[in-house]
Amino acid sequence: MHETDRVANLLGATALVVTDVMLSSTVRAAPVSPSGAAALVVLRTSPGLSVTELGRRVGLTQSAAARMVDSLGDLVERVPTGGRSVSVRLTGAGAEAADAVLSSRGEPLADLLAALDEHQLETLGELLGLLLGRLYERVGDSDLMCRLCDRATCTTGASCPVGEAARR
Repeated sequence: MHETDRVANLLGATALVVTDVMLSSTVRAAPVSPSGAAALVVLRTSPGLSVTELGRRVGLTQSAAARMVDSLGDLVERVPTGGRSVSVRLTGAGAEAADAVLSSRGEPLADLLAALDEHQLETLGELLGLLLGRLYERVGDSDLMCRLCDRATCTTGASCPVGEAARR
């Protein structure tokens, strides 16, 4: 049991620091909140979401999502879709900001992974796939889990482990 506790502790510390490094990098790339950065990435791949759906995908209530959308200013635009419904999409500046967020998110992660050789990198990829599948069982929402993912990178030449878990 001791080794499980030790590895769990190492995983927790790693996850926390990787999250801090990744989020600080993304908010420097586009001066928005972490949820705003996630919203830009989500809208890059899913334009025209309602404020409520966008909030769900980034882990915010509808009212918090509305405030977040307001804070994004000229990076997004609201488009009436009938009745009280409004969809949100990126402006040109918002698309550029989303691309900057994805790029800045990937750079510190690639730098971290440079410490691994090819075999270690492959092994880590397999292990992370297993862990993500297990996390999907707990979270149950691939959109929320992958809110800052570079989806094209994840699915080019491979299948997304979160998507696989969702299909099971």
